[in-house]
Amino acid sequence: MQKNNTVIISDDRNSSIAKKISLDLHVEYKNAQLRLFADGESKIRLENVAGNNCIIINSTYPPTDRHLMQLFMIIYKCKQDGASDICVVSPYLAYTRQDKVFVEGEIVTNNLVGEILATLGTTKLITIDSHNPSAVNYSYESIDLTAIPSLANFAKKNFRLNDPIVISPDEGGIQRAKRFAEIINTNMLSLVKTRDRFTGDISVSINDQQSVNKRDALIVDDMISTGSSIVKATELLKKNNIANVYVLCTHALLLDDAKEKLLKAGIKELISTNSIPNEFAKVDLSGVISDYFSSH
Repeated sequence: MQKNNTVIISDDRNSSIAKKISLDLHVEYKNAQLRLFADGESKIRLENVAGNNCIIINSTYPPTDRHLMQLFMIIYKCKQDGASDICVVSPYLAYTRQDKVFVEGEIVTNNLVGEILATLGTTKLITIDSHNPSAVNYSYESIDLTAIPSLANFAKKNFRLNDPIVISPDEGGIQRAKRFAEIINTNMLSLVKTRDRFTGDISVSINDQQSVNKRDALIVDDMISTGSSIVKATELLKKNNIANVYVLCTHALLLDDAKEKLLKAGIKELISTNSIPNEFAKVDLSGVISDYFSSH
């Protein structure tokens, strides 16, 4: 990365991570001043970035459409100014779960977001633990980093674990759980999750013969939205005489009453990254992002 003309850009909402990255990389930070009007419209003001390599830090968590629009506005301003390069770093990128047609007539909104980013002038996109990394594959360079080593190292340092076992709540998360288990030097198992594509109802089961009796479980996931999958996984594990249940995820959306449901289910601790600000965001992503740019 050429540092002499690189700038890190974010609005106030994303400034905590952005400012740390600018310090790590020894490059200038520029604030995109955001104003929100009573009718819900946003207005962005950003000083001229002509000729700069612009790295925009913007996590598009709920309200997703508003935050996406604000991101689009920042990219548009950089392109209009004549930025030499526009790299978008969106730790949590909205719509990556809408990556295929599940019911006839649906559109693949993940692809729409990718095309809008391209049209606005994005030359590179960096995400972290996307729901389906292979779906974040657009006409420009797209890279999906992972926070799993950071989460695993947090667990090693902060939890006193008794014969731990790493749990993937579904088969789609097996690779994440394997990597986590390798770092904390234990084994893992995957639950089998099925979801009704029309009602959204979820059921989970254990097909693995490994015993979880009196072991501490670390459920590892990319994101927690409503918490329903984690609650069902916790209930199933407790029926199989698990000891403590820890939950670690990259993106803690925690919609509606998810927090209350998880605590009521009896999990011992919930840990997430700061891709989405909340009380459980104990793992900082700035190092993951800075390390990438330092080596490229």
